[in-house]
Amino acid sequence: MLNSRQINPIQVAAINAFTISLLVGLANYFFIRSWWIALLSFVVLFIISYLLIRYFTERFIYRHIKLIYKFISQTKATKREEFYNKSLLPEKSLQEVSEEVEKWAEQKKAEIETLKQNEQYRKEFLQNLSHELKTPIFAVQGYVDTLLSGAMHKEDVAKKFLLNTSKNIDRLVNLVDDLDEISKLESGEQELYKENFVIQELVQEIFDSLSIKAADKNIKTAIKKGCELPITVYADKEKIRMVLINLVDNAIKYGKQNGNINFSAYKTHGNLVLIEISDDGFGIAEEHLTRIFERFYRTDLARSRKEGGSGLGLSICKHIVEAHGQTMHVRSRLDVGTTFGFTLHGRVEVEED
Repeated sequence: MLNSRQINPIQVAAINAFTISLLVGLANYFFIRSWWIALLSFVVLFIISYLLIRYFTERFIYRHIKLIYKFISQTKATKREEFYNKSLLPEKSLQEVSEEVEKWAEQKKAEIETLKQNEQYRKEFLQNLSHELKTPIFAVQGYVDTLLSGAMHKEDVAKKFLLNTSKNIDRLVNLVDDLDEISKLESGEQELYKENFVIQELVQEIFDSLSIKAADKNIKTAIKKGCELPITVYADKEKIRMVLINLVDNAIKYGKQNGNINFSAYKTHGNLVLIEISDDGFGIAEEHLTRIFERFYRTDLARSRKEGGSGLGLSICKHIVEAHGQTMHVRSRLDVGTTFGFTLHGRVEVEED
């Protein structure tokens, strides 16, 4: 049975022409009582009416449909598209055209939603960047103004203010360096110098370098039991050092007193190595997990700024891992702890020059 939702103009013309011709043919037979006249009138009228109905239907409908397609594409049609419009488009049913238009509308709606989200992220980024810049700048301005107002003549006060000024300038320098780093990573300008190295040795170096900071909160750092055997990875050692320092440093900052930080590494399929840094700290609320790698995004604004940092650390980590062609992930529960993980390629045989 013919599906009314899939009827095209050719079928519309045929059905209408057949109906009109049949009625006229039956009328001729009823009044003239000649079957051959009735048949002849049916055939002639069917051909004429079919051609006329098809011509005007296609001219009217597809003229408007082509305008819709031109509007959808918003570009001058190529020769291929012209062939499509002339040859293939008339074969489509109005239902198929309607479905394509609805699909296009859904796609545009999704694009608009994405643009709105990006616009919101852009606004938040600019607001956060402005705040991150203003805080040390205003602090430096305050210290300098105070010194110029006479405090420079008091040696103990001048020294204290100059030290605070130096700290805020260092914060500004770190912020600019981080912005420069992330812009290079995003644009692909930052080159990677890959080499084979043992990941456990690098982690132990980082644990040792941050041991004093960890000792202040009596936090123990260790390589997880079962992960002590050396695993060689192929990556940019200094860039991965930056990632691990950031992750371990964050674990210390937001870790609990007398807590633990563990490193683990596992060989997976496809010559990949899964690397994870876990802590039993305060954890991250679920609603923040999808945005934790955004620039300047902070889960706890007051506590995060108090702890220092540019707010770009995790974003830089994510970009470094992605520059290696891998992905970064996070698992966390409040008052249970957090685990950051990423993958790297395992040992690669490198030909000597």
